Amino acid sequence: MSIRPPAVSGRFYPSDPAELRATVATLLADARTAVRPSDRPTVGVIVPHAGYMYSGLTAAKVFTRVAIPGLVVILAPNHTGISAAKSGVSLWESGAFRTPLGDVPVDAEAAAELREISGHLVEIDHDAHLSEHAVEVELPFLKLLRSDVRIVPLVLGWDSWEPARQLGEILARLVRAAGEPVLLLASSDLNHYEPAAVSEEKDARALEAVQSLDGEELLVRCKRERISMCGRGPAATVMAAARALGATRADVVDYRHSGWVSGDNARVVGYAGVVIP
Repeated sequence: MSIRPPAVSGRFYPSDPAELRATVATLLADARTAVRPSDRPTVGVIVPHAGYMYSGLTAAKVFTRVAIPGLVVILAPNHTGISAAKSGVSLWESGAFRTPLGDVPVDAEAAAELREISGHLVEIDHDAHLSEHAVEVELPFLKLLRSDVRIVPLVLGWDSWEPARQLGEILARLVRAAGEPVLLLASSDLNHYEPAAVSEEKDARALEAVQSLDGEELLVRCKRERISMCGRGPAATVMAAARALGATRADVVDYRHSGWVSGDNARVVGYAGVVIP
């Protein structure tokens, strides 16, 4: 079995299983104080992927609002630039992702179905996943909330609307054919390394497009207004899929930036939690 080992355990989140379990459980408990999870299937979410001290509560505020289904498709940006996939859509197709809380299996059947319906768009490419943290950081939350969760992990190496629209429609077909609830998860932080006042304005502009589920406009704004939202491609893809599945809006359930924790407002990174009902 092909096992993807952790790349950022001990840096972005605790490597000790007991400490990690306690950390995630505390974040989830803090997030639950104000809300009850929906009993309806959720189409998609956008969740940040920074160190838990910075974005863990934002992630928890998303995960406590949704009922985690057995199958989660995770779309992450390619931070490393490493990719063997000509299409820029890199799939880890079988085996499992190892975490301190146990292995999270890749749903090989769903991954094979995705490859079949995508033509040549989705390619097997382990290289893009090995050092990429944006899938990995979400897994302890999923594992703690649903011990039998399965994933289909994708790393995207582009931020263009046409492939995002195309992949979104393919994912919508996968969801319709799955025979079980499926959650689409886009892993993304917001604007990077600018003063807090600048980032807050840029983040608000990006989130306006997200709330209206306008993936094309999100990508246009990020390019035109130099909004360095790292997962804009995954977010636009999930938004396109959600539109194809009948969703009409997205709800921002939390927003913060790194300055809230570090006290340094000169160069912050923004984080938002988004639920697409």
